[in-house]
Amino acid sequence: MTRVLTTFLLFLLLGVHTASAQQDQGVWVQVEAQPSLREAQDRAQAYASALPDVNGFRLNSGWYAIVIGPYARSDAEQVLRVYRAEGQIPRDSFIAFSNDLGQQFWPIGVNLLDRGIIAPPVEPEPQPEQNLSELTPQDADETRAEALQSERLLTAQERKDMQTALQAAGFYNSSIDGAFGQGTRRSMGDWQRFNGYEPTGVLTTVQRKALIDDYNAPLISVGMASYADDQAGASLDMPLGALEFDRYEAPFVHFKSSSDIGAQALLISQEGDKSTLRALYEVMQSLEIVPLDGPRELRGDRFSLEGRGNGIVSFTQASLKDGQIKGFTLVWPEGDEARRLRVLAAMVQSFATTDAVLDSAAGASADQRIDLISGLQVRKPRLSRSGFFADINGAVLTVSEAADNCTRITLDGDQEVQVAWTDADLGVSVLRPSQDLAPISVAAFSADTPRIQSEVAVSGFSYQGALGAPTLTYGQIADIRGLNGEEGVKRLALNAQPGDAGGPVFNDSGNVVGMLLPTPTEGRTLPASVSLAATAARLTDVLTQAGVSGQPSQESTQISPNELNRRATGMTVLVHCWD
Repeated sequence: MTRVLTTFLLFLLLGVHTASAQQDQGVWVQVEAQPSLREAQDRAQAYASALPDVNGFRLNSGWYAIVIGPYARSDAEQVLRVYRAEGQIPRDSFIAFSNDLGQQFWPIGVNLLDRGIIAPPVEPEPQPEQNLSELTPQDADETRAEALQSERLLTAQERKDMQTALQAAGFYNSSIDGAFGQGTRRSMGDWQRFNGYEPTGVLTTVQRKALIDDYNAPLISVGMASYADDQAGASLDMPLGALEFDRYEAPFVHFKSSSDIGAQALLISQEGDKSTLRALYEVMQSLEIVPLDGPRELRGDRFSLEGRGNGIVSFTQASLKDGQIKGFTLVWPEGDEARRLRVLAAMVQSFATTDAVLDSAAGASADQRIDLISGLQVRKPRLSRSGFFADINGAVLTVSEAADNCTRITLDGDQEVQVAWTDADLGVSVLRPSQDLAPISVAAFSADTPRIQSEVAVSGFSYQGALGAPTLTYGQIADIRGLNGEEGVKRLALNAQPGDAGGPVFNDSGNVVGMLLPTPTEGRTLPASVSLAATAARLTDVLTQAGVSGQPSQESTQISPNELNRRATGMTVLVHCWD
């Protein structure tokens, strides 16, 4: 019994010490987050020139936060109000906790996480005198018994909400079940102690409101409110302080940013079936607002998409019911993950539909462009070049610039490939598909050195895919060496476009005698009719280094232009480099 009592007292002392340490750490006012250390240092310096107590910490997300503090909670809230009102910090600034912060980067060489709270730079708000007899039950503090009595009036959802709020504040780590057992009571006491209340383990009406208000602060900061659209037949909670209605353009209701947060949203509403749902799933992934990285799932009558990259995080959900497809997309800036998740959870939970569906002709735009879908920009590759199949399993030869520093490399827009080998000196890369392909045609490499002034043709996507198929450009061999007399490169008298680079060079027998290289810049401009190509011998050496066996040519007789076009079309591919 003595040992149990001793252990219990020790546990209480440790709990008090831990909570006290947490309390001493204080809280912070987060004003901004940047994706790179350099940007964050510049912004921290700018804030520090105008405001005191500016610090910078790395976040768990990899972004870098600029914060002010640390202050006691009430002081931090006053600093937040005053600086917002004065326009010295953004309107979406919010209270942050030390456990959200990692290594300090500003000021350099300083660590303030364990320093304790400091006095705020603003005057405290004067507190009006109140007549205690006029206080309502929500204003007046409650005894523990009164708090227990008011607690019994809570609904099951309200009790779960309290546990969720305690969990979000870092005081509760058990299941959200609405049952206030020892774990919940202990977390309530820790929360009370941290916020300067008597740690009774039972929250009063005032304390419950403070807890929930703190939890909902991210939603309040973006003006979360109910929105209903009768034309689209959908309703949900939306961050209307950060978004505003823009336009209808079926199948979407567009919402544009109305604050410096830079958020964006869509409501999805259209008639359709499973094939329509699948088509929408594919279309959404082609848009700039859905970056390439992130989980995505299409299952039965619903799909979800998440994309991360290029400074944004995007989430889309849509489902099919009774011949109608309804859903939404939320686009949020990277580096604000905690608030984004709160906003997204509220939208998902509140989303509801009616029988109405958006008219398919709603908002039809006169500005018709192939790079727009319902007013949304289609994602474009950073660079597109030509390439060609070098073996029967689908290995592709192309120029290195089509594969350098790419997040993703694809053939004809959808087949993913990886770099198997690169010859940096020649500027040629070998790409290998993630799964074997079955090319219609494969390059047959000529072992003979072509004659000067012999006719050749280059197959390439001159306009980087705009025509949907490769074109043949005809010319002649001008020299069997490069501009500086180098081996392995020959000069062509041929007027090529940038998109043709990487395309195969054919002789009149349909054999590959080289690959078109990009026009060198090096501070000079070459005549439009001058092009360079890697020789077949150098290409076969590159293939050997990549573990690919090039196919030698067998034919020596001249083929017809139609046959050459057929081979070229089946062999030439469009290589996309994506960010």
